[in-house]
Amino acid sequence: MKFSNLGIIAIIAISFSALLTFLDHYSLLSVPELVLMFSRWLAIAGLFMYGFKKKSLTTWILISMVVGAEIGHDFPEIGIKLQVLSKVFLKMIKTIIAPLLFATLVFGIAGHSDLKQVGRMGWKSILYFEVVTTIALFIGLAAINISKAGMGISMPTGAHEALEKVPPQTLNDIILHIFPENIAKSIAEGQVLQIVVFSIIFGIALAMVREDKRQPMLRATESLSEVMFKFTNIIMYFAPIGVGAAIAYTVGHMGLGILVNLFQLLLTLYVALLVFLLGVLLPIAFFVGVPIKKFLQAIAEPVSIAFATTSSEAALPRAMEAMERIGVPRKIVAFVMPTGYSFNLDGTTLYLSLAAIFVAQAAGMPMTFGQQLLIVFTLMLTSKGVAGVPRASLVILLGTAASFGMPVWPIFIILGIDELMDMARTSVNVIGNCLATVVIAKWEGEFNPPAELSAPDENRIHNLEDQATKH
Repeated sequence: MKFSNLGIIAIIAISFSALLTFLDHYSLLSVPELVLMFSRWLAIAGLFMYGFKKKSLTTWILISMVVGAEIGHDFPEIGIKLQVLSKVFLKMIKTIIAPLLFATLVFGIAGHSDLKQVGRMGWKSILYFEVVTTIALFIGLAAINISKAGMGISMPTGAHEALEKVPPQTLNDIILHIFPENIAKSIAEGQVLQIVVFSIIFGIALAMVREDKRQPMLRATESLSEVMFKFTNIIMYFAPIGVGAAIAYTVGHMGLGILVNLFQLLLTLYVALLVFLLGVLLPIAFFVGVPIKKFLQAIAEPVSIAFATTSSEAALPRAMEAMERIGVPRKIVAFVMPTGYSFNLDGTTLYLSLAAIFVAQAAGMPMTFGQQLLIVFTLMLTSKGVAGVPRASLVILLGTAASFGMPVWPIFIILGIDELMDMARTSVNVIGNCLATVVIAKWEGEFNPPAELSAPDENRIHNLEDQATKH
């Protein structure tokens, strides 16, 4: 059967299932639950046939998300138990991050660039990060003031889920958090920014030693980076299972009905993020001359991983590889993207400004524009120092509520749908950091896209790199 025919069959099966679900949900047609389930699994079977024919990892990740949602909906007990598979995937991904960042940064600084360029990339990156995140902050502020999603909410009764406690962050704490005291401890705790700082200083030190002393370490770091990219490729074979399991767990313990609850807040966030993508990131991409189609093809896989796992770290290795594949030099990818994971969280910044004002609205606390600005700028500062904390955004909101005299119960309302909101903001974080690497590469005049771009093929990538070196 032709590839196009399989695609058409899959679309027909999905459309038929969606139509039956719609008619039953709005009581336009009484459809037995067994028939609905059969139609959904028939649609999934069509997707499987399409996936086997297309043979694309990104396609299989997207299919696994659909399968996971269906398992979580039809068999919630099984979906919840599948969480262990998603945790295995996340654990394996996290083992990659520290050696990959160390190797690529050290080799990039000591082997391919001068120290002046490192400083230049540093201030350019920080400037870009601050401008874009500030715009995101104001979009979130405008969105919640327009929708007023928090108005009219009454204080619920009943127990709430406990959040992880984090001590209040002072300016001194935030500054100290940037610098490692023990690199082994930083690696164990997954402190990306501390690993980056250590790797940059190590790379600068290596660049300052004699050539005969520098070359063995350069060869070692180059070899390590290549090995870790191959390691990533191996782990990615497990990605559809890990991603599907993550979605199955989310739907299994929350249910699809959660999509109806707090719909206005969810819609506000998703629309605001869409406005940010189309109104800010897309114009930036056009202005600097990013090849849009190739860029979207490259980020599809890491963004889908980020969306399903709600973890930016899970998408980091693949995102770095994708940016290198479309023409960003490794030295720039290795410097900009990890730094952006601490300073360029566009989706999180937008969410924090929106959620903070939502809390004030729900609490019935009218605020002037100046008061709102004070809150969101405080949030933008404190968000830099809580990397690696579960539900960090909610923890920050709790601290902010206490600081500005707001009640905490609206935050526990947000808690119910935070995973759904986290999917969107994490995806935008990854998109924003991928674009940032291309922007800085363009700014440095070192963006060299290949003539042709397709799915990841390591041999082809290395052939392109060899040809570029020869020329």
